[in-house]
Amino acid sequence: MFRIQTKDKISPKGLDVFPREDYEIASEFSQPDALLVRSSSLHETQLPQSLKTIARAGAGTNNIPVNLCTQKGIPVFNTPGANANGVKEMVLTGLLISSRRIVEGITWAKSLAGRGEEIPPLVEKEKSRFTGPELMGKTLGIIGLGAIGVLVANVASSLGMKVIGYDPFISVESAWRLSREVQRAEGLESLLKQCDYLSIHTPLTSATRGLLNTERFGFMKKGIRIMNFARGGLVNNSDLLTALKSGTVARYVTDFPEENLLAEENIIAIPHLGASTPESEENCALMAAGQIKTYLETGNVRHSVNFPDCVMERTGESRIIIANQNIPNMVGQITTVLAQEKINIADLLNRHKDGLAYNIIDVDGSLPPSLTSKLKKINGVIMARQI
Repeated sequence: MFRIQTKDKISPKGLDVFPREDYEIASEFSQPDALLVRSSSLHETQLPQSLKTIARAGAGTNNIPVNLCTQKGIPVFNTPGANANGVKEMVLTGLLISSRRIVEGITWAKSLAGRGEEIPPLVEKEKSRFTGPELMGKTLGIIGLGAIGVLVANVASSLGMKVIGYDPFISVESAWRLSREVQRAEGLESLLKQCDYLSIHTPLTSATRGLLNTERFGFMKKGIRIMNFARGGLVNNSDLLTALKSGTVARYVTDFPEENLLAEENIIAIPHLGASTPESEENCALMAAGQIKTYLETGNVRHSVNFPDCVMERTGESRIIIANQNIPNMVGQITTVLAQEKINIADLLNRHKDGLAYNIIDVDGSLPPSLTSKLKKINGVIMARQI
């Protein structure tokens, strides 16, 4: 029986992934096997000894102590692409409201309440205050061509925009899904020089923090409109305000309101609604729950932020999973222990990511209860579990 602890409200459809005869689900457990979270921070949480995995129903994992989890041999899963359509639709909304002064127009129209027959002529007289350019024929630059960036690129292209993408690490899967109409920028500077509109879709890391700053604003066309539905820290807010005052940036639409942005006329701050749809919440919960179930039952790893993808069809009667430091002779030491126990290996898969290696080993026959403790005694082994 596995115990799944939820740290936030999780879509019931996601929780239905766990068969009740094999899983207990609750918001409080003293020794859970897995944590399923959305936005709750785990940085101040003591991770229990029983914990085998954490899954976040969402793409970002800033609320999870990933490095600590790696040290403890705990894979952390996220759900890239599960909320992509919801965010794509918000980016499309952002493109439209950054161009046509729709938000301001609605606010002004509401102020006419009580003016009766004056309203129609006032609307005709003042509507020119809220004009703005169409998207068709304009150039949209996209930084980051993952699940969301590809969807944004494709829909913008279908609207008649010229789309240029920049992603030096684009995956084969994303490249296959990208419209042929989308052009590839040779570099970030080249992209920024061409854009009328810009949309950011990169994770927030030490390398991308402040990605848009004074230097990058200096490459941009005057009057650019920028969408940020990825992470607030990707834009240096102080440098942004300067670029707005100079007219380099005409409008900035962000899903991440901050104090120094709210008073600026040409900033539209949305309260983090990118993935706030019932469909996105269900998709993220289903994907996160599925990852937990798969890992606990089979040891297979896919879409982990700290473990390598490692998936193997089961071929033996028993399975061993091992995480270890990615140093020489680890596989040799592991197989030596198995040989000493007279255990025959049916199949073995070894993958590594950064300084961590992960092994799935299928064996013939049953396993002695003492095997896991013997494997853990190998210098460099972080985690070992029998399935």
